[in-house]
Amino acid sequence: MPGRRTRTRFEGWIVGTGTASGTRVVLGHWTRSPFGRFSDVMVERSDGHRLLLAPSRRTADFIAATYVFDDVEVTPVDVRVAGRHWEITAGPLDLRLTTGRRGLTGRLLRAVPAPLAARPAWTVLTYPPARLLLGVRTRGSAGGGRHEWYGALDLLPVVSATTVYDGRDQGPLAPVTPPVRFGFGSTPRAPGAVRVVTTVALPRSSGPRRGPATRTSRGSSRRSRCRPRRCPSSR
Repeated sequence: MPGRRTRTRFEGWIVGTGTASGTRVVLGHWTRSPFGRFSDVMVERSDGHRLLLAPSRRTADFIAATYVFDDVEVTPVDVRVAGRHWEITAGPLDLRLTTGRRGLTGRLLRAVPAPLAARPAWTVLTYPPARLLLGVRTRGSAGGGRHEWYGALDLLPVVSATTVYDGRDQGPLAPVTPPVRFGFGSTPRAPGAVRVVTTVALPRSSGPRRGPATRTSRGSSRRSRCRPRRCPSSR
């Protein structure tokens, strides 16, 4: 019905890293979503160019209608997780990273019951500390008249990373600065992996917002899907 909103939920991990060269990477590694299991990558280069790498046309269209990009590429997004070690390959990006031991913030997040943390109303309480301590927003307006809520369940620091983009090493791991400019989407300044439940509400009667032209990684009209192997350890 006109004016009614439908809510979609994504469960998984958001991993944000920065580099000495200025390239910043935000990985969404989703174990449950309306599209099944998949991963996507948002890259902002040092010159400000924003690129979305998504594994299918459906996921690319949904994400591009929610956030802001200069370019969208449909390409396989492969994520392998073995304990604390992550390997991400997507189009021009090759990222290897290692997470460290859980800190105080991560322990506090894990103490909140998951059903409570996943409720959009809970973000009313978490918004001020998240904004103050981590520099992120847990609720707000996204693109296309959509609204979004982030319920955090865990936080692991990223302690080392090697980022190769378009065949060039982007330098040592660095804070995610300046902040990424994908719209409402954000990530903590300190590189880290956050386990989240993301809720997106969109008007039932609205159509998809037109975004940048979508291309495939090999210049073909064929669309490819990824199948993430495993989920990160929650220990």
